[in-house]
Amino acid sequence: MIADVSRLVTYGWGMIPASVTVGGTQVTTALWPKDGGYVVPIKKALQDAEALGVDDEIEVVLDIDA
Repeated sequence: MIADVSRLVTYGWGMIPASVTVGGTQVTTALWPKDGGYVVPIKKALQDAEALGVDDEIEVVLDIDA
C-alpha cells in the first residue's frame, strides 16, 4: 500500500511524509526507504511524551501525508 502512493507523495530520495501516532501523541516525520520496506523513525519528542524505552513494543498508527 505504501509503495502505491510513494511515487505521488515522495519529496526526494524516496522519503515519504507521514504522521505517526503512538498512544496519545502524534508527530510528523518521514518514512525512509530501506531494503524494500520503510523505516519509521520514532522522534525523541514522541519517545519522551510516551515514556518509550529501548525494546518497548508499541502500536503505531501511520498516516501518509498526501
